[in-house]
Amino acid sequence: MNSYEAARAYTVNSIESAPPVKITRLLYEGAIRFLDRALLCEPGDPRSQFTHWALRADAIVVELRCALDHEVGTATSKDLERLYLYCEERIHTATSQRDGAALHEARKVLSTLLDGWKQVELQANPGATRVS
Repeated sequence: MNSYEAARAYTVNSIESAPPVKITRLLYEGAIRFLDRALLCEPGDPRSQFTHWALRADAIVVELRCALDHEVGTATSKDLERLYLYCEERIHTATSQRDGAALHEARKVLSTLLDGWKQVELQANPGATRVS
């Protein structure tokens, strides 16, 4: 096994064995990272990767919304669903109108939610001093 395969196996194992709250945090971080990459691109340039990165972030938000369990935590899941739908709408507006401002709005919502999930993760693991 070469070093690339070993690193990949380690990553796959660490994700597959991670608690759900960590996976949720990682998804938020991924969506925000993709939005940041899109925001570094020139939205008006048809050759830029603006749409590519924005749609990658959108795919994560869609998965987060689809994973909601409306039978548990009904009010919270409905609130999260509305926030996810708002983010999806802003990302779609950004890609269709080639407008980075709409992506900033989605990023702000996701960043706020990420801060909340980090607190949940810390409470679930009180021995941890920081969530990375």
